[in-house]
Amino acid sequence: MPTSEHSPLLPNGSRRPSQPSFLTKVSSAIKAEGEPSYAASFKFFVFGSWLNVFLLFIPLSFISHHLNWDAALRFSFSFIAIIPLAKLLGTATEQMSSKLGQTLAGLMNASFGNAVEIIVGIAALLQDQLVIVQNSMLGSILSNILLVLGCSFIAAGSREHESNFQVTAAQASSSLMTLACITLIIPAAYNTIKSSHDIPSLFSTASDVVSATDLQTGVNPDRWDGLLIISRGTAVLLLGVYILYLYFQLRSHAYLFQAQEEGDVEEAQMNLVSAGISLAAVTVITSFCADYLVASIEEFADRYHIPKPFIGLILLPIVANAAEHVTSVWMAMKGQMELTIGICVGSSIQIAAFVVPLLVIVGWISHHELTLFFANFETITFFVSVFLVNTLIQDGKSNYMEGVMLITLYLVIALAFWVS
Repeated sequence: MPTSEHSPLLPNGSRRPSQPSFLTKVSSAIKAEGEPSYAASFKFFVFGSWLNVFLLFIPLSFISHHLNWDAALRFSFSFIAIIPLAKLLGTATEQMSSKLGQTLAGLMNASFGNAVEIIVGIAALLQDQLVIVQNSMLGSILSNILLVLGCSFIAAGSREHESNFQVTAAQASSSLMTLACITLIIPAAYNTIKSSHDIPSLFSTASDVVSATDLQTGVNPDRWDGLLIISRGTAVLLLGVYILYLYFQLRSHAYLFQAQEEGDVEEAQMNLVSAGISLAAVTVITSFCADYLVASIEEFADRYHIPKPFIGLILLPIVANAAEHVTSVWMAMKGQMELTIGICVGSSIQIAAFVVPLLVIVGWISHHELTLFFANFETITFFVSVFLVNTLIQDGKSNYMEGVMLITLYLVIALAFWVS
């Protein structure tokens, strides 16, 4: 039988297998066999949670900002828009982590686990809203180790009288949290020794200090230079310690954290490329909404007599950590207390040992003289919070009463910042 010149027979009489096209090769290279399709991935990303209904506030945030609507509308629209964006950032990171190795997953969580805090912090820093930087970072730490952990203990207590978790891993994490607390206290101690007065802000600019040298703070430029050196040097050291902590947790002493890996592994709902594209897009959109939110805070606070420290300490962290709040409480209700401790304390470690030092370095590069100086009130608040958390988790057990204690301290701190 004659053979087509385009379909030559092989020696055994079979046809030569057709070669895959270039597009097929590219597609198989970027999406592994068996992964969800791009349509299914983006459908899950957009429609996977009822919280995504609030994405409708994103265009309202853009419109209200550019048309200069009332400050309350600009603030509210941007505030609400960030809630689903925070959830989507967590979803994209989780989907990417499920496809990567353990080490890369840890780096992903370190980079994007607190992406909203980083974006809000940088936006506020570049707009010289240093009080907002101060309170949003401190508030993020406190909301995780007091509010979220407290709610998780109560949720677990509703399931059983007493919950147990891997105490060694929890203590290792809380020890690093204590180190971060101590290193952030040292600049305040240095200033207390060098001056008989207190600087009223956690992060201040040199110009602010110099202008109030004689009348308010009593701090001269020489002392401010010392605070800058301490803060920048500490920031570099903390970043180094945090990188070593990742290696400690993921590689050299991973067996200490193995309890956190137990449980069923959920099947990925997105392929790797779709998750990466979604993560990048949401990060860009979040940066705009965060910028609009920060730009409206001062006018909103002044017009409606809401203390700016309360906005930064209470409202912004709750929004920025929305995804972690839900995940932590849900894991506690399922009895996965090791994962709950890892989320709450681990996120606080990321902020204290990674995000805050990163913002100091970004300020150093961008000529915004950001320091690690805590005023006395913030220093005491931070210290007693870390002390209470360490006290409660050192026995490896939790109950609903411990959760009530944590939330009570958080409410007292919120009340104090409301009247400050």
